[in-house]
Amino acid sequence: MASLFLYPAVYNESMMRVQKPVYNRILLKLSGEALMGDHGRLGIDPKTVDQISREISEIAHMGVQIAIVVGGGNIFRGLSASARGMDRVTADYMGMLATVINALALQDYLERYDLQTRVMTAIKMEELAEPFIRRRAIRHLENGRVVIFGAGTGNPYFTTDTAATLRAIEIEADAIFKATKVDGVYDKDPVEHADAVRFNELTYMDIVQKQLKVMDATAVTLCMENKLPIVVFELKVKENLKKVVVGENIGTKISGD
Repeated sequence: MASLFLYPAVYNESMMRVQKPVYNRILLKLSGEALMGDHGRLGIDPKTVDQISREISEIAHMGVQIAIVVGGGNIFRGLSASARGMDRVTADYMGMLATVINALALQDYLERYDLQTRVMTAIKMEELAEPFIRRRAIRHLENGRVVIFGAGTGNPYFTTDTAATLRAIEIEADAIFKATKVDGVYDKDPVEHADAVRFNELTYMDIVQKQLKVMDATAVTLCMENKLPIVVFELKVKENLKKVVVGENIGTKISGD
């Protein structure tokens, strides 16, 4: 994993103290649904993408190296299409293409905040993006560019959670930041159960044994084997991403400790 490095301080007036990033390089996992906004319709909501891009730009300008994996569920979900009778492999490839659409949209908005970006895809489409090459991706990050990974792993039957974990390991990220609709990991669905309890910290084995819906088993196993921490937090709360980066106790942290 990339070693931690403290960049120049950022002053947060609301907290009246100096804050520094505790992560040098992160992989931010966004669901496709995160780009839909609150209207509930499939597609990309410009206002929502702009807000997400603004939050990302703030930590990028703090010196944090950022890679992003975004899902495609707001456009097409391969597993759901397969359940409705479509060939699973074909459906998964269609889902991968949906992630590329989202990656390009995110790139467009990030560059409005004076960020250099690169979209890299697991399926070659040179007219739109660079093919994923590990060393090139790391060099982009070292040069301050935000790298957005599209098309999952390039293989059917793998989720974007697994793709995010794989890419995080390959680029030697310090942690995966998984942005969700809720403020952490609960023992049961907090939307359906008012008595749901949120965890501040969990181990990888807790996720497996309690069958918590955080990531699929393949992704969790990869994180455990490579000692890659996961931080689950709510994306829509303003400055939550920055708070996680500077080490505040936001959301749920999953590790081997």
